[in-house]
Amino acid sequence: MTQDKNEIVKGVMAVISQALKVDDRQIHPGSSLIKDLGAESIDFLDIVFRLEKTFKIKIPKGELFPEKILTDARFVKDGRVTSEGILALRQAIPSADWETFSKNPLVADLGEVFTVGMIVDYLSEKLAMVKP
Repeated sequence: MTQDKNEIVKGVMAVISQALKVDDRQIHPGSSLIKDLGAESIDFLDIVFRLEKTFKIKIPKGELFPEKILTDARFVKDGRVTSEGILALRQAIPSADWETFSKNPLVADLGEVFTVGMIVDYLSEKLAMVKP
């Protein structure tokens, strides 16, 4: 089920446009789902559901948006993601920009790491593993 990256980008942009009710001309790979496109935490569930439907895959809970990490005391302390938490996030989503986030790892800013490009990269890897 290998898909061309351009097809994946178009599909992700369509999903995000529909889920967030945002004009697709405002969406580009560097767009932060929260900061640039106005997503709220509940929107992440809708986005995952729509991605699964569009790309005909299953995205395990917490795999694309690893919220469980934020409820683990080893990974969050005083509103900041610990170095262990950043390592866990890097392992969970290697395509995200953890370098920038790790300079000031506020939990409140974590959503800015979730970009359109990160989703495209995740899906590219995921779809490459799916056998036709």
